[in-house]
Amino acid sequence: MSNTEVEANAGVVDELYEESLHWHVNTGNETIHAKRLPGKWRKVKWLSAAVWLVFFLGPYVRWDGRQAVLFDIPNRQYHIFGATVLPQDFWMLSLLLLFFAILLAVTTAVAGRVWCGFFCFQTVWTDVFTWLEEKLEGQPPQRRKLDKAPLGVGKVLTKTTKHLAWLFIGFLTGFSFVSWFTDVPALWRIFFLGEANAAAYAAVALFTAGTYVLAGFLREQACFWLCPYARIQAVMVDRTTLLPTYDVRRGEPRGRLKKGETEGGRITGDCIDCRQCVAVCPTGIDIREGQQEGCITCALCIDACNSVMDKVSRPRGLIRYASLDEVEGKPTKALFLRARVWVYSTILTVALSGIFYGFASLDAIELNVLHERAPLFVMLSDGSIQNRYTLKILNKMPEDLSLRVTASGPKGLELVDAGREVFAPHGEVTPAIVFVRMPPKDLHGDQIPVTFHVHGVRPSGQAVQTSRESIFFVGPSR
Repeated sequence: MSNTEVEANAGVVDELYEESLHWHVNTGNETIHAKRLPGKWRKVKWLSAAVWLVFFLGPYVRWDGRQAVLFDIPNRQYHIFGATVLPQDFWMLSLLLLFFAILLAVTTAVAGRVWCGFFCFQTVWTDVFTWLEEKLEGQPPQRRKLDKAPLGVGKVLTKTTKHLAWLFIGFLTGFSFVSWFTDVPALWRIFFLGEANAAAYAAVALFTAGTYVLAGFLREQACFWLCPYARIQAVMVDRTTLLPTYDVRRGEPRGRLKKGETEGGRITGDCIDCRQCVAVCPTGIDIREGQQEGCITCALCIDACNSVMDKVSRPRGLIRYASLDEVEGKPTKALFLRARVWVYSTILTVALSGIFYGFASLDAIELNVLHERAPLFVMLSDGSIQNRYTLKILNKMPEDLSLRVTASGPKGLELVDAGREVFAPHGEVTPAIVFVRMPPKDLHGDQIPVTFHVHGVRPSGQAVQTSRESIFFVGPSR
């Protein structure tokens, strides 16, 4: 590289350095205005944040004439596409929570706080808020200058527009949250007519205020002081975890690239102390000081450092995703050889298998059979033996059903009023008392299994049915 190129690049570095002189670890005494730079990890960050579009758009997806995913708490029904989950099936919720908890643990063990850096709603909403702030108020130096400027018409208009935009995003967040619990078309109508449930208005107000305060004002302070994950992540990572890491051996001793200095005359490392890694950090930490609880693994410092390395014609990767073992030049262990990953993966597989099994085994109607115990059986005048059962029929469909009850078993078994209809309201458990008779000559043994069948037809023409085997049909001892 020629002396002219070195001087030009040094001039750029001088400007970057002057811009970031005020940066330090923030403890809440000032607002961090992080610089936004294009790069690979910035693109990944936006793509991963786009996952939250499901939160906003999901309630508008329709399925079989109704909202595809609807958590109908008043009626204790939870519709997930074609499946209806009732409180009796909530054992699957435990598996789902276990799955996501272990997924967070295994992700942290492999690649650190990628949840915080790329998917966490606090990080994503803060990123959107600061993007709007940049569009309205300009780059970080302009925003800091505006913050210190006296009140004027321009400042008031700019700040008012920004805060109104923030409040609007907060309102959309709250309204979208409520939309998962109420049919969206109906919610749009009743909400603005003042006819919605008080809980809906309270939830929207809470989410609006919470989003506005957390993403607009607290920002990185929520990561530092409110989020428990920042405190427990240290026990989840080890020397093989991939994290945004500053290569100390290559970068030190650091020193600024000065005008007029030739490459051959430099005795410092590759870090030119431009502090751009600090300027782009949304939590204001200096990655060169080692791993800190404030690092949310967003990798924006990697983009910043790589862009500077390009400017000064040096190899990329001074800051990169790397394990501590790799940076120290020690042998690295393959991912599949790590015992922790195997344990986490096994738990994930078990939990996910249980969830799939639960959804696959969901019936449109559920039947439980209880045998009358006092008395266990009655001998009728014609000599036949009669047992009494209570059927508890759970209708999981969104509409009421008329169901028919039948029974099957050994020869001679007879269900009194066989085929009679039972009205089963949707989402409720309907009890039905039935009697089963059997001639003594066909009763071989003290206890004989009996299977009850319930079947019906939905208004759409779809047939629904289920069966349940009773523990026994009881007769006199032989």
